[in-house]
Amino acid sequence: MSKTDPFGFDISVSASKKKNPRGRRGMSGAFDTSTRVCEHPGCEESGQYRAPKSPDVLDDYLWFCKDHVREYNNKWNFFENATEAELEAQFSKDRVWERETKPFGKKSEEQRAWARLGVDDPHQVLGENATRNPGKANGGTRRLPPTERKAIEILDAKDTMSKAEIRKVYKSLIKVLHPDMNGGDRSHEDQLTEVVWAWDQIKASRHFAD
Repeated sequence: MSKTDPFGFDISVSASKKKNPRGRRGMSGAFDTSTRVCEHPGCEESGQYRAPKSPDVLDDYLWFCKDHVREYNNKWNFFENATEAELEAQFSKDRVWERETKPFGKKSEEQRAWARLGVDDPHQVLGENATRNPGKANGGTRRLPPTERKAIEILDAKDTMSKAEIRKVYKSLIKVLHPDMNGGDRSHEDQLTEVVWAWDQIKASRHFAD
């Protein structure tokens, strides 16, 4: 299989690794393939360990050797320069995994959106409303999976029929298309295969009454 996309770019995993400046990370946290030099003043050891530059820049790093990254981490304080109010606000968020609770009695924006669709409780869409589709003013077609919609079209049936009614349509088509019913004529075999496939879809469906 080609490792290039339609635009000629190499999208293979090996190519991605070559472009990745971080290199391979070992169990100790060291980037073994790093060619950086430790950024601690006066140190010329290999800089294989990264550490965030500041609490406000967590995706930009300084690179140190093992000893100096330990020293840096010991001095690291995420909440340095934070006010007491900011600390308390962060602690409150952490208590609920940063998922703030919503007051009872007041509808959220999401609830108001559901209400505009005639749904009082969003959980209703998981019940009978999940398959309810009123369609057009005078009753349109039902919402069906693409395979079942295609099956209905092949059988030339209606989606309001029960399985028993569709089975009668299926049997009538078999009588017309099957070679055994037509003196061995096999000219309709392709259409017969489609009809059999279509009935298999309807037979296994949960969208039609038995």
